[in-house]
Amino acid sequence: MANPFEDADGEYLVLVNDEGQHSLWPTFVEVPSGWATAHGSDSRQACIDYINEHWIDMRPRSLVEAMDEGAS
Repeated sequence: MANPFEDADGEYLVLVNDEGQHSLWPTFVEVPSGWATAHGSDSRQACIDYINEHWIDMRPRSLVEAMDEGAS
């Protein structure tokens, strides 16, 4: 079986967790606990474009907050 995360013709979601991390997710797979839909059903490329536009800081939110507190 081919990897469903690499199907160029598939329909995907963009998920985001509490840490602000994003994930490309096939629409036919249940959204896992701890993740929420940030961008609804769309083409793989459109979802990748969304991730590239919105997830500009790869650090988890908790690390960003800890670093900000340390700078004070």
